Amino acid sequence: MLNTLSAQLHFVRQIQAVDTRDIEPLRAIRDETAEADADREIGLDSEGIRELLQQEEVVGKHFKRIRRRNEEDKNVRDRPCEGWNPLEAAKKRRGRYFVVNSGRGEEEE
Repeated sequence: MLNTLSAQLHFVRQIQAVDTRDIEPLRAIRDETAEADADREIGLDSEGIRELLQQEEVVGKHFKRIRRRNEEDKNVRDRPCEGWNPLEAAKKRRGRYFVVNSGRGEEEE
């Protein structure tokens, strides 16, 4: 372990000994050229954003909310839950309610 620490400290001393007077500091590890900035820019014409914005609608009076228009979403509310009965998974039931043990002195039946 001491050999590893010694090697790491030797490496740090060698890095600190490098002359960096006329070198501009690195701000980030990425391409910072104007061409790279243009590639990262998001505009209306990039990858169909204009079409996605046209699929939205604004609703609400005070705080306008944007929701996506989707035919599948409109039909979800109208469909029943396809025969799902939540009481089938309950271990204990009383009528049309399920019973939850609170753990205060109740024993399981």
